[in-house]
Amino acid sequence: MVVVIVIGVLATLIMPTLFGRAGKARKAVAAQKITSMETAIQLFEQDYGRFPETLQELVEQPADVPADQWSPPTLKAKDLKDPWGNDFVYQFPGSNFTYDLVSLGADGAEGGEGEAADVTNY
Repeated sequence: MVVVIVIGVLATLIMPTLFGRAGKARKAVAAQKITSMETAIQLFEQDYGRFPETLQELVEQPADVPADQWSPPTLKAKDLKDPWGNDFVYQFPGSNFTYDLVSLGADGAEGGEGEAADVTNY
C-alpha cells in the first residue's frame, strides 16, 4: 500500500513537467514547419513570379502553371497542418510581413498563452 502511495505522489510531481515539455516541443515543431513553408513560398515566388494564393499551391500544381514548368513540391500535404492537427493560416498580402503564416496553437484560436499561444513568422 505504501509503495502505491509513493508511486502516486511521484507521478503527481512528474506529470506536469512532462506535459509542459510536450507543449514546448510542439511549439518548436510549429516554428520549424513555418520556416520550411517560408522557404517553399520563396521558391514558389522565384519559380512562378508570384506568391501562392493558398498554401495548397505549395503541394499541388496551380491551374495557371503549365505542366512543363511545374517543379515538384518541396512540401507534402501533411506539412500544411500544425502539430495540433490544425491548418496553418496563410495570409497574402500579410498584415505584418509580405505574407503571414500562423499556427493558432493548441486551442486553434487567436491569442492564448503557453501551448495555446500563436506561433508566427513575424
